[in-house]
Amino acid sequence: MMVIDEDFLGLSSKLNGEPSQHPVRIGGLESLNIDCGIDCGEKMVRARKLKSVEMPEDIKVLLFVLIATKDDTKKVYYRQKISTYMDRAEVIKTQLNKLKEDGKYHEQIKIAEDTTGFSYEKLFKPYLDQFVTEVWVEDPYIRHVHQLYNFLRFCELLLKGPCKVKTIHLLTSLDNNGGNLQQISGLEEIKQSLQSYGVTLEVNHSSSIHDREIRFNNGWMIKIGRGLDYFKKTQGRFSIGYCDFDLRQCHETTVDIFHIKYTKNS
Repeated sequence: MMVIDEDFLGLSSKLNGEPSQHPVRIGGLESLNIDCGIDCGEKMVRARKLKSVEMPEDIKVLLFVLIATKDDTKKVYYRQKISTYMDRAEVIKTQLNKLKEDGKYHEQIKIAEDTTGFSYEKLFKPYLDQFVTEVWVEDPYIRHVHQLYNFLRFCELLLKGPCKVKTIHLLTSLDNNGGNLQQISGLEEIKQSLQSYGVTLEVNHSSSIHDREIRFNNGWMIKIGRGLDYFKKTQGRFSIGYCDFDLRQCHETTVDIFHIKYTKNS
């Protein structure tokens, strides 16, 4: 027997009103709204929005609404909507897979000065799945204390799952301005800490590195103009945004996201 809680019944009652042009706008189902998608011949819907294609929880919600609906006319209507959304999801999924296989997928995100809401979790999590076991980070500025903390936060994100990262490769430059001992000891401490979680950190240095990019062995590659160091300093240690980086203001930068068929091993 299916138990439907009060929140769901409230949702159902709202949906049981007269059907509108867009009667169902639940969570990620907005991602499948063709207004901004492939039916218009425009840019492919962002991969972060396409996660609802891989995880059709919203379609399940709509199925529950269908079960709770008593009106036979509305049942027919919702069945048609479910079928339409599922068909659209399959089309988008096929299109995206084709772009990924051809190595042509490209998404660009522009982070404006002083904006918030761009924590590492928000930026990277849509591209982390159970197939990610190896990560390459190329960033010349993992030197100073706050940059070491940025790298540590990124490593912590990788430990949370759903990925099962076993190896992290870091290529950075060596601080030759008197801070290399702090840099080396900080990275060594991160390395030892990761080992306790079964993750190996390999650190290499380059005097000529300039580009910043992060690659996952599931094929996703993210290039950030400022690397991991795109957060601004808060006014104080007890200011909003000091702990929660979704609330931390950002420097202006551009994020380019690609999917390549074979991840470079270097």
